[in-house]
Amino acid sequence: MAWTLAEIASKIGAELIGDANKVITGVGTLQNATADDISFLANSKYRHYLKETAAGCVIVSPADAAEVSTNALVIADTYVAYAKTASLLYPEERTDIGIHPTAVIGTDTVIADSAKIAAQVVIGTNVSIGENVDIGPGCIIENGVAIGADSRLMANVTLCRKVRIGNRVRIHPGVVIGADGFGIANDKGHWLKIPQVGSVVIGDDVEIGANTTIDRGAIDDTIIGNGVKLDNQIQIGHNCTVGEHTVIAGCVGIAGSTHIGANCAIGGGTGIAGHIEIADGVQLTGMSMVTKSITAAGTYSSGIPIEPTREWHRNVIRYRQLDKLHDKVKQLESRLK
Repeated sequence: MAWTLAEIASKIGAELIGDANKVITGVGTLQNATADDISFLANSKYRHYLKETAAGCVIVSPADAAEVSTNALVIADTYVAYAKTASLLYPEERTDIGIHPTAVIGTDTVIADSAKIAAQVVIGTNVSIGENVDIGPGCIIENGVAIGADSRLMANVTLCRKVRIGNRVRIHPGVVIGADGFGIANDKGHWLKIPQVGSVVIGDDVEIGANTTIDRGAIDDTIIGNGVKLDNQIQIGHNCTVGEHTVIAGCVGIAGSTHIGANCAIGGGTGIAGHIEIADGVQLTGMSMVTKSITAAGTYSSGIPIEPTREWHRNVIRYRQLDKLHDKVKQLESRLK
């Protein structure tokens, strides 16, 4: 879509410096943007591109406005402003096909007239699909599922039995919600499957990245709160809860019965043990390993950052000698006493 700078400034609440009638049709980086694009500066290491960019406009903070050689939209949070601008220029495309003739729909299922059902979708019995829901090709929606208004499932999403999806939820390709959790009991060396009788409840305004899996509860439901954003390839075990507006980056694994608070940020590759609690406002840096509850807000890290292999080998050897060193220190302390 095309917007004038005056229209964009009004929509995002920015101060406009330059040509109000300039038409913008796309976005671009400071290095590669054209005269029809808008760009932004959110990271100071790219500041040197401001004077030479060919962008038709740049979104900048007040501190950087004087450095811009083209039109500028001035606002405190440039990254949020860019996100809003990009949403204006690239509105979400929605299909307009009604119910495709290849869709299979079970009995006692209610589908709003405004919903869109693509090819090869299979919908079970007693399903409820709300207004303006858009279901992509190849999706599987099992019995008893409910999907709230304005939600969208991309291709090949699976919603297992009795899953509840809120309003304005975005679920990307390959996601599986409500598969059985890893519930097994050892009977004299043989593993017995424990029936998983709970389900999954997804709140409003949630986004779930491609190939993420969220297991159904063993007894109670697994719950994902309002506004949660999940990246690709995340595993959330049975009976977990994720608090409102928490964000989780890719390849995070969360074991069962873990309770994560609101407004948390969990870095990629983090592993979280089961049956623990994480307080509101916790930030976990990437590749952290969480094995016990975190009771206070703050930033937490674990793991060893990358270093040259020779130094890493030397430090590992020293780490393995810590027990011997500890014993020697104890012996010396005893002698001193």
